[in-house]
Amino acid sequence: MQETLAENGIDEPEPDEWYPQQAYLDAFESIVDSVGSRTVTNVGKKIPENADWPPGIDSVAGGLESINEAYQMNHRNGDIGYYAFEKEGDSEGKVFCKNPYPCDFDRGIVTAVVEEFSPEDALVGVEEVSDQCRASGGNECIYQVSW
Repeated sequence: MQETLAENGIDEPEPDEWYPQQAYLDAFESIVDSVGSRTVTNVGKKIPENADWPPGIDSVAGGLESINEAYQMNHRNGDIGYYAFEKEGDSEGKVFCKNPYPCDFDRGIVTAVVEEFSPEDALVGVEEVSDQCRASGGNECIYQVSW
């Protein structure tokens, strides 16, 4: 990963430093091309562990609602898009992702948040239900989530 970041303009990344978003997007594209999209999903799953995150989250719904706040906390300058959560029942809802990151990256973030805050024995589901996702030229990806 360090080599891929360096090839895309991020040499020796340091915590608490800011880097151009396009460099990360280019690195993700390189990762997909070289090892596949599953790796990008796994990177997304690590984001809640490694990024600044709002404190006090104690439920799946709260976690999913906090993704956008965390996203905004970890980006600056320009129109970066958003994440939104719409609860549809006691243990289900939809997450709307409108941002420049790969769909598989978003799937990883959403999955990690649901897994983190759901009961240990919960069957977690994250399924894309967009009419046309960003990878196919759409404006946003929509994930149906259950726990």
